[in-house]
Order: sequence, then C-alpha cells, then structure tokens
Amino acid sequence: MKRKIMETGIQLFHQNGFKSTSVQDIVQLMGVTKGTFYYYFNSKEELLKDIHLSYIEEIVKEQEVILNNPSYDFTKKLYEIVFMLINNIKTKGPSARIFTRENRHLSENHVDEIKEKRAKFRKNTQKLVEEGIKQGVINKDFRADILTLGILGMTNWSYYWFNPDGEVPTEKVVEIFLDMILNGITSNERISNII
Repeated sequence: MKRKIMETGIQLFHQNGFKSTSVQDIVQLMGVTKGTFYYYFNSKEELLKDIHLSYIEEIVKEQEVILNNPSYDFTKKLYEIVFMLINNIKTKGPSARIFTRENRHLSENHVDEIKEKRAKFRKNTQKLVEEGIKQGVINKDFRADILTLGILGMTNWSYYWFNPDGEVPTEKVVEIFLDMILNGITSNERISNII
C-alpha cells in the first residue's frame, strides 16, 4: 500500500505540482481513506521526501554498478552514466521531474538528507572524471569539480526539454553529449588561445 501511495503521489505531483495536490486528492484517486494515508506517512511533505529518497537512492545504486564494472573503461563508464540519466526521462520521467522541480517544498532537515545522497552521486561522478584526467583521456588543465558540475547540469537539465518519444532517440542525445564532453564543440583553437 505504501508503494501505491507513492506511485499515486508521483502521478499527481507530476501532473498538478506538489502545492496543488492535497492528501484528499491522493486518497480520492486511490479510493482509500485519509487514515490509510496517515498510517504510512505523517504528512504530504514526508511523502515527497520518500519519493525524492527513493529516486536518488536508486540512481546512486545504478551508478555504482556501472562504476564497479571491471570490464568498462573510463569512456564506457561515462557513457553508461549519461545514458542512465537521459534514459530515466523515459523510464522514470515523473519521478525525475519531481526530484528536480519539487525539492523547494521540503523542509531543511529533509533537504539535508537528500543533499547527502545527491552529493554522493556527484562525488562518484567526480572520481570518475579525475580518473579520466589521470588516464589522459580528459585534458589535465580542466578542473574535475567544474567539469563534473557541467556534465550533471547538462544531463539534469534535459528533463525539461528532452522528449524520449520525439525524433531524436536517447542514444543520439547521449552520443552528442559525450562527444561534447570529450571533444568539445569546435575544431578550432582552444578558448585560452582565443581570448
């Protein structure tokens, strides 16, 4: 039942936004009483927190499976992480959008718990970028922290514009992103030589 409440919450928060969805809306759609809701959750905000935690914990686990795969080199690991994030728009779109859009409705103690998990994903990605710099795949003059934030910003922002059922398939978007990350967007001189 808890999972069903979460799924209904995801559906309604995605469609109507957190603020415009009431506990009554959730239980009405499910055909249960408010008592059922409050048996599993103390508040609508606690439900939102659990949706956030469920999403971030799952993608951290998926990321760690990719990073710990001994048959993957740096480029394959980076590809698989970017693919996972873009592919989630199709497989977990509503949860991903709630995660990026609705976190402003969480109280500080709930935000801190989620920030810790987000930071883990970012740190794991940064370790991979540092590995790429060590191996010489990435220019040693680049800062790993800024490059990591750029990669995550680019992929996370995709939730706002990428249509997985549109004319550009997920694999093509990932290929373009990876090409930009590893090769840049110009064949001309580096920016440091221009400015």
